[in-house]
Amino acid sequence: MANIKSASKRIKIAERNRLENKSYKSAIKTLSKRFFEALDEYSDKPSADQMTTVETKLSAAFSKIDKAVKRGVLHRNTGARKKARLARALARHTAAAS
Repeated sequence: MANIKSASKRIKIAERNRLENKSYKSAIKTLSKRFFEALDEYSDKPSADQMTTVETKLSAAFSKIDKAVKRGVLHRNTGARKKARLARALARHTAAAS
């Protein structure tokens, strides 16, 4: 335990930030997983409704990744890599469905 008041305050701030960063990262993983599940459903039965669902899930994941980058939770290259992975998966599935 810290003996200095400012050090104990920094410990509290670091813990608060860690939990907030963890929630962003967890949300990104969850949204990505939901996108991939929707994409699998679309590849099984391609339809316009399924495609709108996939695009909605992709948009939500992109938004959360962009917010995490803006807040400093993720490095911008990491965010770009995650977005590229999602976009590449969509391009592969739409090319296969066509």
